[in-house]
Amino acid sequence: MRQSVIERTTHETRVVVRLAIDGTGEAHIHTGIGFLDHMLHQLARHGLFDLDVEAEGDLHVDGHHTVEDVAIALGQALRQALGDRSGVQRFGHAYVPLDEALVRVVVDLSNRPGLVWQVTIPAPRLGDCDTELFREWFIAFTNNSAITLHATLVHGSNSHHIVEACFKALARALRQACAVDEKQIGRIPSTKGTLTQ
Repeated sequence: MRQSVIERTTHETRVVVRLAIDGTGEAHIHTGIGFLDHMLHQLARHGLFDLDVEAEGDLHVDGHHTVEDVAIALGQALRQALGDRSGVQRFGHAYVPLDEALVRVVVDLSNRPGLVWQVTIPAPRLGDCDTELFREWFIAFTNNSAITLHATLVHGSNSHHIVEACFKALARALRQACAVDEKQIGRIPSTKGTLTQ
């Protein structure tokens, strides 16, 4: 089973992430930021990943360090669980609507980190979370999982719907990209022969 455990401790946060790629969508999430918990539950459920996240951060300052460090640890967990990335589909994409909002996410398990973020979130806050932190989450996750990720807001006006559609679309795109390709068992899906540098 493709799984990993990452523990990250700094002067600002302590984060533990347990990830199983080939799961059923079971999640236990406690970050201290309600809306982030909600989004990580969406990622697990729609990606069919088993995901446990425990985070303690300096929320008396603000949510930035916690949001970013959770993304760093989760990205590292995905990178570790994928191993040499042999046998995977590699590419994935999803269009996800949520009421008036429509988001497209495309991923490549390329081992070349890169984010294109074409998402505008109208409201400055959702619950107890600054919405500008979601771009930071996607940057940190992309860099630490070593994937290429394009996120595009096709249209939408409700900030909750927009952010939730981003996470659901990411989940579906990752689910597709991480899936085992029966024609590629034991093979690296690249003419270079490697996806590990």
